[in-house]
Amino acid sequence: MSEDKAKEQNSIPTSKVERSARFVKTGFKVGGNYIKHYSKKLFNPNLDRSELNEDNAADIYESLSELKGSALKVAQMLSMDKNILPKAYVDKFSQSQYNAPPLSGPLIVQTFKKYFGKSPEQIYDKFDLRSNNAASIGQVHQAELNGEKLAVKIQYPGVGDSISSDLKLVKPFAFRLLGMSEKELEVYMQEVEERLLEETDYELEVRRSIEISKACSAILQHTIFPRYYPALSSKRIITMSWIEGQHLKEFLQTNPSQELRNQIGQALWDFYNYQQHELRAVHADPHPGNFLITPNGELGIIDFGCIKEMPEDFYYPFFSLTSTNLLDNKEETIKAFRKLEMILPNDTPQQIEFFYKMYHQMISLFAKPYMSASFDFGETAFFDELYGFGEQISRMPEFKQARGVKHFIYVNRTNFGLYNILHELKAQVKTNTYKPHVQLSY
Repeated sequence: MSEDKAKEQNSIPTSKVERSARFVKTGFKVGGNYIKHYSKKLFNPNLDRSELNEDNAADIYESLSELKGSALKVAQMLSMDKNILPKAYVDKFSQSQYNAPPLSGPLIVQTFKKYFGKSPEQIYDKFDLRSNNAASIGQVHQAELNGEKLAVKIQYPGVGDSISSDLKLVKPFAFRLLGMSEKELEVYMQEVEERLLEETDYELEVRRSIEISKACSAILQHTIFPRYYPALSSKRIITMSWIEGQHLKEFLQTNPSQELRNQIGQALWDFYNYQQHELRAVHADPHPGNFLITPNGELGIIDFGCIKEMPEDFYYPFFSLTSTNLLDNKEETIKAFRKLEMILPNDTPQQIEFFYKMYHQMISLFAKPYMSASFDFGETAFFDELYGFGEQISRMPEFKQARGVKHFIYVNRTNFGLYNILHELKAQVKTNTYKPHVQLSY
């Protein structure tokens, strides 16, 4: 009991000054790690950066875990993009997909009193002050009302108000870790900020959750959603029905049959592609912590905080390239690339040819699952090729300049996140269930 208490957090730095001080302190630690690394390198010139990366990852993650919120969310996003960061960072940052240190009971009660004028015990018949799951923006508690088991998601204090200032503070770390150009980082951070502002608005999340789960429930098989209770929710608290189930990691430890893996994989594929191609708004946070596999083999979707809407001028050129033979027509492909700002107005003929070839190869690879009626995501060769290509272009100076409209940030994250989960499941999936709507000329 005392060990759990030690892991709980009794306060969160909420003011800009406090949060900024925490970043500065972390910056000093990281600087110290570099000094230590280069001192050792004097005596051992062959020393690689793995120890330095591990030390930096641990210090940065510890700081972000205490601050919670957008900074931790960015770490979580980066951990899902296996091409961008050294392995030590991916391993450490991916912890935020499942757990961060939970808040203590008094802070929870304080949040309820602020938004409802009552403590949780006055609202529910039962309320467990100990969190079941603590992540980057909020944590989940179990409650009961009128005999029904509920999940109550509570946002960490100060998180919604500190997004802009936090992202400014995280910028130098991101700049160093990502090696992006200033302009590219600006576009990335701006899109992240827009999504995070939506993600911390729990009233918006409840409305979207009801809307999307209603649309999906009417169509999709083997997929279940919680019931939402707007009257028991507020700007920083959401009450929904509890779904019993295991996270992906736990589920895979039970050694499920191929048939069950395929069923869950199919449910995931259909859930994402139905939203992308029929609703044009997609659950853009496909990390394993947002899904549960129920005892009777259904996929439970428990978080609609991050939704990315896809405008037509992005949707048509992008998905037409991934799911038709449009790529065989060089002239139309280049027009689509121009629309998507992958080829820019001032590019020279040599640049146009270079980017045409590189993006053609990239999209051909990404589109493989769409190009046949079914796909085996257990195939490691596909992922080796995909990540190998990603690594290759990340080292090319031509890709240091910002390219591509901002919508790519979350749409790529969504689809690569989906591919990764399907790969972990080793699922064989029918990929022709919800097909993209296409346009063959631009």
